[in-house]
Amino acid sequence: MPNPISEQARAAALAQLDAAEAAREDILVQHIANGVVINSRTVQIDPEVVIAPGAVILAGTILRGKTVIGAGCVIGPNTLIEDSTVDEGTAVNASQIYGSHIGPHNNIGPFTHVRVNTVTDYGVHLGAYVETKNSNFARGNTVSHLTYIGDSDVGKYCNFGCGTVTCNYDGKDKFRTQIGDYCFIGCNTNLVAPVKVGDGAYTAAGSTITKDVPAQALGIARERQTNLDGWAEPKMEAYIAKKQKLENEQSK
Repeated sequence: MPNPISEQARAAALAQLDAAEAAREDILVQHIANGVVINSRTVQIDPEVVIAPGAVILAGTILRGKTVIGAGCVIGPNTLIEDSTVDEGTAVNASQIYGSHIGPHNNIGPFTHVRVNTVTDYGVHLGAYVETKNSNFARGNTVSHLTYIGDSDVGKYCNFGCGTVTCNYDGKDKFRTQIGDYCFIGCNTNLVAPVKVGDGAYTAAGSTITKDVPAQALGIARERQTNLDGWAEPKMEAYIAKKQKLENEQSK
C-alpha cells in the first residue's frame, strides 16, 4: 500500500484527476459531435488523433499520438493504437498497433500485436496471436493465428498456416524474408531469412526452409517419419499406473 497522504495532498490529487477526466471527456464529446460513435466513457483519445465521421470506437480503446482512423472503422473493444493510420472500413478488435499503416477493409485481431513499420494493403486479415514487425503485406493476405512475421515482404493473396515463424535475427543482424503472390505457407513452417518463396509456391507443414523455394514448387524440409515399435511401452506403464492411482484416489 502507498504511504498515507495528507488531506491537502489528497484534495490536490483529486483536483488533478478531475481536471484530466474533464479534458478527456471534452475530447470524446468533440468527436461524438463530429459524427464518431462513442458509447463509453472508458475510451481515451489524445488531442492529436483524427477520426473520420462514422467510425465506431468501442469501450476500453486508447488512441494515442498522431493516429488517424478512417470512416467506417470499428476500433475495439480493448484496443491500443499509437502513431498509426487505419484506413476506411477496417476492424481492430482487442489488439495493439504501433507506428504502422493498416490498409482499408482489414480485419485485425483479436490479440494481435502490430509492431512498428507494418504496412498492409486492402483486405488483409491478421488474426489471433499474430505478431508483425517491419513487414509489408500486399492485398488479401490471410494470417489467421499464432504466427510471427518480421522483416518480410509478402505478395498478394498468401495464406499462412498456424505457427509460421520468419526467423529474421541471427543474434547479430536482421535479414528479410520475401514471399511471392498466391503462396501457401504450411503450418509450423520456419522461414530462415534471408530466404525467398516464389509465386504460387507451397511449403510443407513442419518444414524449416533455409533455401529459396522456386515458383510453383513445394518446399519440404523435414526428416522422413520413422516409427520405433514398442519404444513407448515401458514409459507408458509407469505413466498409466500413476494416472490410474490418481483416478482411484479422486473417486473415493
